[in-house]
Amino acid sequence: MLTCALGALASAAVANAQEADSTSLEEIIVTAERRSVNLQDTPVSVGVVAGDQLRAMQAGGDDILALAGRVPGLYAETTTGRIFPRFYIRGLGNIDFYLGASQPVSIIQDEVVLEHVVLKSNPVFDVQQVEVLRGPQGSLFGRNTTAGIIKFDTAKPTQTLQGQAQASYGSYNTTTFDGGIGGPIVADKLAFRVSALYQHRDDWVDNTFRGTSADGTVTPQKDAMGDFDERDLRLQILATPTEELSVLASAHVRQYEGTSTLFHRNGLKKGSNSTDFAERDQVAYDEAANNPQAYDTAGASLKIDYDLGGVKLTSISAYETTDGYSRGDTDGGAAANFPVGGAPNGFGQSQGAVKDLDQISQEIRLASTTDGALKWQVGGFYFDSRDITNFYQRAFFVRTNPNNWVSLENINTSWAVFGQVSYDVTPNLTITAGARQTDDTKKTRLLKSADTATGAVTYTGRRYVKLSDSQPSWDLSALYKVTGDVSVYARVARGFRGPTIQGRSAVFNADFTTADSETILSWEAGFKSQLLNNTLRLNASAFTYKVEDIQLNGNDSNGNGVLFNADKAEAYGMEAEAQWRPIANLTLTAGLSLLHSEIKDKRVYAQVCALNGVVVCTVQNPTIQVGSNVFAQIDGQPLPNAPEYNVDFTARYEHPLANGGALFAATDWNVQGYTNYVLYKTREFYSEGNFEGGLKLGYTAPGGAYEVALFGRNITNEKNLKGVIENYMASVFNEPRIVGVSVSAKLR
Repeated sequence: MLTCALGALASAAVANAQEADSTSLEEIIVTAERRSVNLQDTPVSVGVVAGDQLRAMQAGGDDILALAGRVPGLYAETTTGRIFPRFYIRGLGNIDFYLGASQPVSIIQDEVVLEHVVLKSNPVFDVQQVEVLRGPQGSLFGRNTTAGIIKFDTAKPTQTLQGQAQASYGSYNTTTFDGGIGGPIVADKLAFRVSALYQHRDDWVDNTFRGTSADGTVTPQKDAMGDFDERDLRLQILATPTEELSVLASAHVRQYEGTSTLFHRNGLKKGSNSTDFAERDQVAYDEAANNPQAYDTAGASLKIDYDLGGVKLTSISAYETTDGYSRGDTDGGAAANFPVGGAPNGFGQSQGAVKDLDQISQEIRLASTTDGALKWQVGGFYFDSRDITNFYQRAFFVRTNPNNWVSLENINTSWAVFGQVSYDVTPNLTITAGARQTDDTKKTRLLKSADTATGAVTYTGRRYVKLSDSQPSWDLSALYKVTGDVSVYARVARGFRGPTIQGRSAVFNADFTTADSETILSWEAGFKSQLLNNTLRLNASAFTYKVEDIQLNGNDSNGNGVLFNADKAEAYGMEAEAQWRPIANLTLTAGLSLLHSEIKDKRVYAQVCALNGVVVCTVQNPTIQVGSNVFAQIDGQPLPNAPEYNVDFTARYEHPLANGGALFAATDWNVQGYTNYVLYKTREFYSEGNFEGGLKLGYTAPGGAYEVALFGRNITNEKNLKGVIENYMASVFNEPRIVGVSVSAKLR
């Protein structure tokens, strides 16, 4: 019935609408299936963000977290600063802030998987397009992709001189530059592109603490933290010595310094979800030297394509390395200022450092290149990541093991073989099937554990853990073209995420915690359409999934992450995206996602917000007490950081001028529904109705050669709750309002 209605609407639009080239929407090409295909012909739910759109979102200094809520079904957040983003697709993600944590969302940059959480923070700049592939994608992208992938494709070298640049300046001395330029070195044989990113913000958060800390006497400091400096450079060289051979070499470096996430202790009060109890620009830290963090990253890749005549052989070799640290006042404020039972209480600081992380990956792929009814590809993949991770925890006011330090070696190796076949059964019906077999092994070894004050080794748990598993992933989809403008599709997919080890527990002299593999079976169906004489693009999908043995992360009484498996989680929902150009100078877009998720396991309990056995928040689930600790039953709870709905909207209107240029006004808005930040239900640890808006007013030169504009991000200066530290009722807020001016130009 839906198919008939859509077909009738499309036919009526074609019959009655007049030609309107000036309002026609441009074609969107995606590579969700590792080949270039029109978005409307892809049997996968894909959200697309163009490079210009992403740069507009980041004009105020934002990083890739700016994508949160801008693509239906995608959410992102961090409680470890700009070096550790966490992504969620259709509610699936990982709230663990352990530096060795695995995530069910994979990040792919220029066909290279970035698995470690620090590498996932690699900035995207001079980007051509972002694709968000929802649902399991294990057949073609096989690194823990039970939730989906975010795929970033940068601008590549060309045989004509091309470039783009955008610079902006705004509040708090926020300065950004994102640009790239490239062209031929030897005509038709050798080309280059060099790209750069610079972002800076001054300190803008005051440290109001006055008193004595473990570091001595501290006096209040104005503008003590909140800054960042991001410097990135990338060089790409494309060689095409023959018509059959193409070699793309890429190398990049990153230098980052900034402030890690700021926790506002007692930013929430028991029984209330109000954010009025803490000032966003003030903290009272007696430890951690104002929460600094810094990372240096470098990487290189080599992609070789060789056309064998109807078949293309592709090899992608990549190497990534990073080294750095992040330091934080994890209790969110001076312990003396926030007593529990009349006594000062809290851990002063923690420090995590990744030393000498090395990741190598190799993919070899053989794919058909003909335009016949049958299309296929097969390949193999190898992955190896290893690092030394150090954790340090110090307590100014003494609690158990106040000055513990551990060093861990983490190794993750994986290999896979995969294949996909697509066949046009009829001109209107295409069936696609894919499969992958993945073997995943993780090892964690304790290298050192000691009390930094006494030198004593107090840890008595396991010193070495190895987990390994081999599982299949597969998908089957069908796409049917009802008319030339309307298609319907259905897809079923199975995904797999390997076992995980949480070694940071040793910093509190607690044994490693682990989680076994999780698997997902996902079903979805939807339609893709271009209506009203190609002035309206409307795509929508509905889905349901079940995750068996889902990996979850809770907290113990020290705020330390604890891994465990629950029996399963189930969810259902939908996403819809629309782009409409009703008149030549007006473009409107809208996105909607709806989600209902539930953890299902009556035997699983999560430790609740407590200090020394005192529950500090309002728990609304059934609880039990084990010793001095309180646990809440989480059966029936939604997945954490899984918004029940999300709405985004953009509009851009251009007023043509006589010289061929135009004045324009553009705005974008996002509204986020109920989002629980922990595994159990409380009256404090959630958000509902968060929203942010952006505005841009400016002038575009003839042909779009350059643009000058005034912009504002979070223009209403909303103070939205984005995360919590349960034990200390600590809140994490979004960025403040940023207003400024931007200039951009294109060379083409």
